[in-house]
Order: sequence, then C-alpha cells, then structure tokens
Amino acid sequence: MNVGTAARRTGLPAKTIRYYEDIGLISPARADNGYRDYSGDDIHRLAFLRRARGLGFSIEDCRQLMALYRDKGRASQDVRAIAKSHVAAIDAKLAELQSMRATLHKLIRACHGDDRPDCPILDDMAGKPAD
Repeated sequence: MNVGTAARRTGLPAKTIRYYEDIGLISPARADNGYRDYSGDDIHRLAFLRRARGLGFSIEDCRQLMALYRDKGRASQDVRAIAKSHVAAIDAKLAELQSMRATLHKLIRACHGDDRPDCPILDDMAGKPAD
C-alpha cells in the first residue's frame, strides 16, 4: 500500500511516516516504480510507534523498544528497564512542573493586579530581589 493508505490506517501523518523511514525506524519495500510499498507488518510497526510516541517515549527509546519487540529472544527486563527509566523522567518533569506551578501561584498572590506599574511577577523574572 502507498503512504497515503498507510497514513489513514495508522492515524499518522504521511510526513511522520516518511520521517520514520528516513531515520531507520521502518523500512518499507519499494515498488518497481520507486514508490514506497507498505506491508501489513509495516502498518503494525507504525501503529506500535504511534502508541509508543503517544506514551511519550523518545525516538531513541522507540528504536530500542522496536528492536526488543522484533527480538523474540528478548528479556522482558530490558523492556521494563526502558519503561521504568521513562517513568522516572516523567516523575522528574512532574516535580519540575509542580515547582513551577507553586512559584507562579506565589507570584500571582504577591501581585496586586491593579493599575500600578510595580509587578512582582516581572521583578522575579528579571531577577530583582523581592521587597
């Protein structure tokens, strides 16, 4: 099938599918006319990549997960280690976001929000000490 059909079946944009080919995540066959010819297995791999990316895995993680998926002799602990590492990164990002949220709430409470020009929010961003 062509890239348009592959895109419809997987829900991925054709541009993304071509990118995945360019970086070696998939390797569709080429028809005699030079066009990409996606097989059912290619569609399955693309759906796998869509789900993995939807879970926030990086391209490199996807590359590793795809290799493990293809390796029927894989150890599930290898897959688990990638997933655990990803969860740790998500947890770190959540902590960072919660800290940012708390800081912004503090700054919002400190801001009078009136017609005066002084603004603790802008002062904080500029690195000025609080009064």
